[in-house]
Amino acid sequence: MNRRDVLRSIGVSATAALIPSSLSAASTPPAVLPRPETNLKITGVRIVRTRPKRPVPAYTPAPGSWSVAGVEVANPMSIYPKYKPQRSLFRPEPQIPAFTVEIETDKGLKGYGQGGPGGGPIVEGHLARLLIGENARDIEKIWDMLWRSTMEYGRKGLVINAISGVDNALWDLAGKAHGAPVYRLLGGETKERIPAYCTGNDIEQHVEFGYTKLKLALPHGPADGREGIRKNVELVKRARAALGPEGEIMMDCWMALTERYTIELCEAFEPYRIYWMEECLIPDDYEGFGRLRQQIKSTRIVTGEHEYTRYGFRRLLEHNSAEIWQPDVHWCGGLTELRRIAALGAAYDVPIIPHGGGARDAVHFIMATPNSPWAELFMPAPGGPKEVYDRYAEDNNLTKGPEGIYTRPSEEPGFGWDFEVVG
Repeated sequence: MNRRDVLRSIGVSATAALIPSSLSAASTPPAVLPRPETNLKITGVRIVRTRPKRPVPAYTPAPGSWSVAGVEVANPMSIYPKYKPQRSLFRPEPQIPAFTVEIETDKGLKGYGQGGPGGGPIVEGHLARLLIGENARDIEKIWDMLWRSTMEYGRKGLVINAISGVDNALWDLAGKAHGAPVYRLLGGETKERIPAYCTGNDIEQHVEFGYTKLKLALPHGPADGREGIRKNVELVKRARAALGPEGEIMMDCWMALTERYTIELCEAFEPYRIYWMEECLIPDDYEGFGRLRQQIKSTRIVTGEHEYTRYGFRRLLEHNSAEIWQPDVHWCGGLTELRRIAALGAAYDVPIIPHGGGARDAVHFIMATPNSPWAELFMPAPGGPKEVYDRYAEDNNLTKGPEGIYTRPSEEPGFGWDFEVVG
């Protein structure tokens, strides 16, 4: 039996009913085709606005919640007192948005993909005209075309954010064409369910919910001196007390530290058993990350959230810069490139734990990838009604077990997006 026959046998009819038909008027074609198509000609590409199909109630978070604006987090601008208190002081206003791209085909099937901040204008201003008329099933060819055509002004940042959104939309289309979730197209399950960790400093809420793996945002960096180290240790001490001796604690340093400060901080954290220190240095300091790995033995040095394509991760490999890689499917080049990065890592026994990996799209990659062991999730802020947290568990397919909280991808065709298009 060939690959096409295997995928056809998954059962289109059983999954077709799960896909909503609310994306346009009554003339909208079915969201899932009756059989896999080998040729899906791209006829339209546009950036769309979306909204949740089932919005949760709005509420005012509990006082003191970390998950709201106004909290201090160590960052590259912390060396300037004017911008140190919070990230919003130096980020663009209005915010440069991430985007969702819709790709339509001549069979009426539509795919949706999310890309990183600033990529939308590049999709509409350049990539769209290259996509029209192409076979949406030729995902590898299209990725290579988009990469080569933007090389003169791209290779990192906004352009790769744009390519990521397009590539993810093509995978969503492929899943819908086969009536199967994307992870089935990638090879199926490599684990029954995916252990998840929660990012954020609302520690007690996360532990009460059932998480046994927490990633904390480091509040203080070199600009705060010894007093900052003391405050950072107090945060970690609080997390260890809440988790107990067996839980895992990770630290997100968001490009804010120096080599010397990282070494001193790890020495101070050593009694509390930190699982990893994430993105301590600026992303391009491959040599610095390598030196940290040589000197620090009490924890793992990890990075990759702000790295792009397999070529960037090859640099991490060449300098022995990270024990775990953390690409983001919306930024690194999309699912196609994420798979290449994972294959490179697998050849050198490097785990891949994607940034934001519990999202509707990246979780399919984790399910199908042997060297991708965990997913990252974020909780709604404390203080909301019970419905908010029940829906959070439902929408993310959460279960509880020996490792705390687990997640799974949607079983709907494609990525199983839970939004509807509004314009």
